[in-house]
Amino acid sequence: MIVENSRFFQENVDLLCCPKCQKDITFKDNVFICHSCNNVYASFDSIPSLFYKKEDRNTGGIVTDTVKSFYEENPFPNYDNLIDGHSLAGRFNEGPFERLLDASVPLEAKIIECGCGTGQLTNFLSLRGRSVIGTDICINSLKLGQKFKERAGIAGAHFLQMNLFYPAFKENTFDLVISKGVLHHTVDPKAGFRAISRLVKPGGYILIGLYHKYGRLITNFRQVIFKLTGERFYSLDPILGDKRISPLKKKIWLYDQYKHPRESKHTLREVFGWLNDYGFSFVKSYPRFKLFGSPDVSKNVFLSEAPGHVLEILLSEVAMSTGGSKNGGFFVVIAKKK
Repeated sequence: MIVENSRFFQENVDLLCCPKCQKDITFKDNVFICHSCNNVYASFDSIPSLFYKKEDRNTGGIVTDTVKSFYEENPFPNYDNLIDGHSLAGRFNEGPFERLLDASVPLEAKIIECGCGTGQLTNFLSLRGRSVIGTDICINSLKLGQKFKERAGIAGAHFLQMNLFYPAFKENTFDLVISKGVLHHTVDPKAGFRAISRLVKPGGYILIGLYHKYGRLITNFRQVIFKLTGERFYSLDPILGDKRISPLKKKIWLYDQYKHPRESKHTLREVFGWLNDYGFSFVKSYPRFKLFGSPDVSKNVFLSEAPGHVLEILLSEVAMSTGGSKNGGFFVVIAKKK
């Protein structure tokens, strides 16, 4: 029996390519086949697995395996207390950024999330009828997203296993590429950005979310304390110390924030370099990294906003050392492909 998720990729096989050689692939006898390099890609529980990594002894392969194993055992985020599309929308609408993102993205836009985890954002952006593809290296995470999609009746969400360093989609395919909270868990975040940026159409957008170099300092301090003392000081973290939050959610947060095997930290000025190197223009960031002017965000996340002066950016970034820890020291950059 062909289920809806598999059928979508079979019917849209022209969007796909072999992640190893980037050539066209076909679908036959329930598998995807590359006739150029003879690779064959099967599916797991209706989720196509076009996952590829180089079989060598370099650090990149080791890190990919380590992070993949970590999320197979600790899928993040979980669907605790989410029972349908309404409850999922309620969770995301509590945050102003996701609510604005949903309001700003045209319903006809082609969207891919590279590193979707359990697919919550993919499912959320599909609620109003969009077609959104969620990809991740972890099949267990994708299964959770697929299970929720089926339970909530979200027709537009589609899941596929993929290594973002070796995309299984053709270049210049998507209006919006999202990679939120992913690149800083890879061996080479800039190379990861380069790989997924090729998927963006000219004039399209990329949205990335990274740990900030200074905004992450308090969390890094807690990491050291927790490693030395164990559970005695977990209450130092607002999530772990909140009695209203379920034990399962606390466990997932603990592993993702404090026990992850791979983590890097970045600055807005560093990301400016990535954008310049790979043909993108800055649109805006959240937070804004500005000391002056209104802190309010525009009603459309894709309306371009000039970055602040270099000194203003530096001072704003340093200020994140005290104010950025409440969200794990996280920042988002949106850019447009020239």
